[in-house]
Amino acid sequence: MPKHLTPDQVAAYERDGFVCPIDALSPAETAQARAELQAWEAERGAPIDFPEKSKSYLLFDWADRLVHHPTILDAVEDIIGPDILVYHSTLFVKEAQTPAYVRWHQDSTYFYLSPHLHITAWVALSDASIAAGCMHGLAGSHRWGAFEHDDKPEPMNMIRRGQGISDRFDQETGTPMPVGPGQMSLHHTDLVHASGGNATDDRRLGYAISYIPASVRPTGKVQPSALCVRGRGHGHFLPEQRLAQALSPEAREAHTQALAKFRALQDAGFAG
Repeated sequence: MPKHLTPDQVAAYERDGFVCPIDALSPAETAQARAELQAWEAERGAPIDFPEKSKSYLLFDWADRLVHHPTILDAVEDIIGPDILVYHSTLFVKEAQTPAYVRWHQDSTYFYLSPHLHITAWVALSDASIAAGCMHGLAGSHRWGAFEHDDKPEPMNMIRRGQGISDRFDQETGTPMPVGPGQMSLHHTDLVHASGGNATDDRRLGYAISYIPASVRPTGKVQPSALCVRGRGHGHFLPEQRLAQALSPEAREAHTQALAKFRALQDAGFAG
């Protein structure tokens, strides 16, 4: 029997390539994570951005708690099994009343992993309604194969390189994947998905955690790092160490090194 998901939810993921909403955090846990993030933003005098919004679990206590959260891991285990690594994470912030967007894309194109078993837990720290610009997915597209992507970086594109699928799905709207504060969605690495702008008066905060079974291997020219959060690693990635003290010099150095490996893998793959 599944640990957290229902059999119907597991079947929906296998059929559609995504499932939502899934209850994950308590109201107190959700509020605490958001409060810690925003306290740090207030201290620095600016919203979080790169590099801190990537692999945040190596820097911040709130992110470390989320990637290790037993309810999130139980749901992920129901899909990919008990040996679980965090390969990457990104905090997606759409400020209130902004047209920030993400093009139609597949995560697998830029992650260089085999086989394609990577699953993203998209954890909402605020309301991610349709009006707030929630994700939309093309149901079943995780079974359609890989699509050619190109890079179109623009100021409002939330993916730094701007990668996406040109022309083919421009007129598609897909299936909305709304989640409330403390809920999450799970989606497959090959799912074609996108999101539009935030038309609400609150920021849309979503922490996208990229989990992989430890049996998955990197396929690029650079060996990246990953953090084992449940079970055991299989030796295919350089091991990351769990955060000991938030924002310490040691944490910042570990974060810098891990992010450099991840970007070097992407750059090497992009160069062919």
